[in-house]
Amino acid sequence: MTSILVVDDEPAMTRTLRINLRARGYDVLIVGDGRSAMQAVTEDAPDLVLLDLGLPDRDGVDVLAWLRQRSSLPVIVISARHESDDKVEALDLGADDYVTKPFGMDELMARIRSALRRSHTDSFHGQPTFTCADFALNFAERRAELADGSVVRLTPTEWRLLSVLARNPGHLVSHADMLGEVWGPSYRRESHYLRVFANQLRRKLEPCPDTPVHLVTEPGQGYRLVP
Repeated sequence: MTSILVVDDEPAMTRTLRINLRARGYDVLIVGDGRSAMQAVTEDAPDLVLLDLGLPDRDGVDVLAWLRQRSSLPVIVISARHESDDKVEALDLGADDYVTKPFGMDELMARIRSALRRSHTDSFHGQPTFTCADFALNFAERRAELADGSVVRLTPTEWRLLSVLARNPGHLVSHADMLGEVWGPSYRRESHYLRVFANQLRRKLEPCPDTPVHLVTEPGQGYRLVP
């Protein structure tokens, strides 16, 4: 049975999530603070985490950063923080998705299904290595290496995004196509996700992130991965 860890200290929210998740066949583990969340990830190995940012003992972004240093399991942030900076920070730290409270339960369940489906189907078997003067991306081994030989750690979402672009090096991939392939067909308005992930990939891979020569933006259209 698929296991979902809910990290939230609001009793009404956790009760609602427990009822709805169990009704859809998920095994549910609920904790109310960051320390317990870290322990649960280590000991219970959930398949997905629903993470609130406003925890009583520490900020949820700290839990997210800790988790991303150790695991690639899907993380969906569920938060009452509406500011775009909070969303950008969470995505930048490796969250797979961000849902603002209050949210519709059907929407959340659809996003959970999409995140689980992506985690189960992330296979780049047969995709050739992408190489350029500054880095190489070995998709089969999920190994990103800079020209000086240093290895760069990429998140699952970053690998998916690069995989889409690397299939046709130098060719434009539209925002809609990227959102659909990386997150799923129901994602149409989340173009800010692409900006966040493109910026963090440039910081990891480009020699000069402010003047990228490989991960290139075509304003209002999409992106190219240029050899």
